[in-house]
Amino acid sequence: MVRKYEQQIRAETAEETRRRVLGAVAQRLRDAPAEPLSLDEVAKLARVARSTIYLIFGSRAGLFEAFTEDLLARTGLADLTKAVAHEDPRRHMRDGIAAACTDVRPRSAGVSRAVLHEPRRSCVGWGSRRADGEASERRGMAYLARRLAEDSVLRDDVTVAEAGDVLWVLCSFETFDALYGGRDRSLDETVEVIAATAERSLCRACLRPK
Repeated sequence: MVRKYEQQIRAETAEETRRRVLGAVAQRLRDAPAEPLSLDEVAKLARVARSTIYLIFGSRAGLFEAFTEDLLARTGLADLTKAVAHEDPRRHMRDGIAAACTDVRPRSAGVSRAVLHEPRRSCVGWGSRRADGEASERRGMAYLARRLAEDSVLRDDVTVAEAGDVLWVLCSFETFDALYGGRDRSLDETVEVIAATAERSLCRACLRPK
């Protein structure tokens, strides 16, 4: 029993160290985005020896790979990519909103997202996020609006441009935060309100069999 407890403590300590190193990478990218990433600086910020980084991640490349995987897991970008690839544009929109809300939840709790280029909008471009930030997000929303129109899902009284504007407003960080933080909604409730509002505003009514 004692040995099992000691193993658990060691595992928790190792994970804490790993998290500190990954956090230090994020901080260096925020503080000096134009400079090459220095492992010495990362080690200093994480309060570990440089050799510890190699012990945990194997190599510099291993550290970057782990950081990227962690970033994808925390931001929901993998789910967003699946949403964009879905053949049904309604699911593209709804699943994209869910992934985007997962992405911005840490920011609503006060965690900086500067490492993600600190985009003003939460929608993360519906799968097209790159370093060009807002322009990429606008293109992503325009792409979704076109999909809705091309698949005859968009309402007749809404243009593609108008649909892009509506998505821009509904999928902003401000909208998310007003519900998740300001109205004290759960993440699932926030997703449902935004997704349902988007569908009612933009999409034709679904014909359900009686």
